[in-house]
Amino acid sequence: MNQQEQEQFNRLYENHLKTLKLQGKAQKTIEAYARAVRRVSSHFDCCPDNLSPENLQDYFADLVETHSWSTIKIDRNGLQHFWK
Repeated sequence: MNQQEQEQFNRLYENHLKTLKLQGKAQKTIEAYARAVRRVSSHFDCCPDNLSPENLQDYFADLVETHSWSTIKIDRNGLQHFWK
């Protein structure tokens, strides 16, 4: 990620955390959803808001091979909250 993308990611990530806290989510839920956003960002080396549906389909297809269904569902929920 270049510096501009990193700044954008940091701003969106902090807003995501703040929104989850304001919604009264449990600390473990906040940590899991935050981890999902960091994981997808790291996988593509870009801010998640730049990803296409095809990127996400490929990402989750790969995730199925290495993680449990519960992790996949948590990641999906975390990303859905990020994009709301």
